[in-house]
Amino acid sequence: MSGSGKNSQTGKGGFWNFIDRIEGDKVVWIIVFMLTMISALAIFSSTSQLTDAKSDRIDLIREHSLFILIGYIIIFALYRIKSIGWFRILSKFGFLVSLVLLALLASRHDFGFIKAQYINGAWRTLSVFGFQLHVFEVTKVAMVMYLAWALHAYKQDQEDLAKKKKSRTFKTANKLGGTILFKFMGKPFWKRTYYMYIPMIIVCVLVMRGSNSSAIFIGGIMLATLLIGGIPFKEIGIAMAGAVVILGIGFGLHTVSDGKIFPRLETFVSRIQADYSPEQLKELPAKSAEWYKVRDAIKQPYTARIAIHEGGLLGKGSGNSTQKYVVTHIYSDYMFSFLVEEYGLIGGILVILLYVSLLARGSMIARLCTNEFAKIAVGGLSILITGQAFMHMFVNVGIGPMTGQTLPLISDGSFAFLVFCCAFGIILSISRMARNKIREEEEAAAPLYESDRDDIQVTMDVLEQIDDL
Repeated sequence: MSGSGKNSQTGKGGFWNFIDRIEGDKVVWIIVFMLTMISALAIFSSTSQLTDAKSDRIDLIREHSLFILIGYIIIFALYRIKSIGWFRILSKFGFLVSLVLLALLASRHDFGFIKAQYINGAWRTLSVFGFQLHVFEVTKVAMVMYLAWALHAYKQDQEDLAKKKKSRTFKTANKLGGTILFKFMGKPFWKRTYYMYIPMIIVCVLVMRGSNSSAIFIGGIMLATLLIGGIPFKEIGIAMAGAVVILGIGFGLHTVSDGKIFPRLETFVSRIQADYSPEQLKELPAKSAEWYKVRDAIKQPYTARIAIHEGGLLGKGSGNSTQKYVVTHIYSDYMFSFLVEEYGLIGGILVILLYVSLLARGSMIARLCTNEFAKIAVGGLSILITGQAFMHMFVNVGIGPMTGQTLPLISDGSFAFLVFCCAFGIILSISRMARNKIREEEEAAAPLYESDRDDIQVTMDVLEQIDDL
C-alpha cells in the first residue's frame, strides 16, 4: 500500500523514474535512438545483395545490431565522464593521432599488423589486426576536438598575458617568442598559425592523397569550428584563400608529375564535370566498350535519383525497394535514396528533421556551456554530423559530385558508425555537465530567494498589524 501510495503521489512508475534519471539532453538521446532504429530497419531491408550461401539477412542484422550495441556502450561510457578536463586533455592529442594515422595511410605500406588498404578506388582505411579503421572518419572528430582545445588554450593564453601572468598554455610558442630568432612567435597571429592553421594545412594535404572531397569537407568543418571559437571572419577568409592556393599547387604538382602526385585530383575533376544523364548512351554504339564504360559510370548516381523519384510521398513500404538490386552501395553511399524509395518523402523529411534538430539542440547546449572548450566542441561536432548528413543527401539528389560520405548513424559502415557514436557521446556528456552546473547554481541561489521571500512576508504581516491598529 505504501509503495502504491508513493507511486500515486509522484504519478510515475519505474519506467518514468528511469527516464527521469537519464541526464544530458533528452532530445539528443531521442535523436540517437531514432537514427539507430532507422539504421537497423534500413540495413535489414537494403543489404540483400550482401547475402550469400554462408549468410542471410538475419546474420547481417545480427552483425549490425552488435555494432549498434557497441555504439551505445561507447556513448554511455563517454556520457558518464564527469569532468570536462578529461576531454580537454585527450583533445590535445587530436592532431597527433590524425597525423600518425594519415602518415601510415599515405605510406601505403604493410607494417605487419597495420596495413594501408586500397578500397573502392581510394586509400581510405588501415587494416589493424584485420579490423578496418576508416582514417578520415577519425580525423574529422579528432581535429574538431583538437581545435576546440587550441582555441580554448589560445584564449587562456591571451587572458594570462593581459593580466601579466605566466601563461598556462602555449608554452612552446611563448618560449620561442622569448628568443631573438623566433620573437615573432610571441604574437597572437603566429600562435594561431602554429597551433591551428599549420595543423589544418598538414591534415588537408595528407587527406588529399586519398580523397579530395574529404579534404575539402574536413577543411570546411575545421574552418566552421574556428568561426565558432571566435576567430575573425576576415582571418577565416584569408585561410580559405590559402586553401585555394594549396589546391592550385596540388593541381600543378599533379600535372607536372603526370598524375603521380595527388592522383585523386583527376577523379575529383571528372566527378565535378560528370554528366549522369542516360541520354549520352544514345550517342554511343549499343553494347560497345565505351557504352558499357559510360553506363557503369552513371548507373549508381542515376539509379539513386530514380529511387527517390519512385518513392513518392509515402514510399513503396519496408523491404519493397527495387533499386537496391541495382545500386551497389545503396546501404552506405546512397542510404538516403533508399530511405525515400521505401518510406517516401515523409520518411525523408523525418530524417532531415532529426539532423536539423541535432544542430538546433547543439546550438542550445553550446549556449548553456560556460566553458569555452565545451562550447566549441559541441558546436563543432554538431556541425560535423549535420554537415555530413546534408552532404550525403545533396549527392543522393544530384546536387554536387559523389563524395562517398555516409549518412551518420544510419548508413552501414561499422567503424564510421562507432566514430559518430563517440561524437554523440561527447555531446551528451557535455550537455549533462552543463545542465548539472546550471542546476547547482540554481540550488545555490535558492536559499537567497527563499530568504528574500520570507522577509517580504514578514513586512506584509507588519503592515497588516498596523492597519488593524
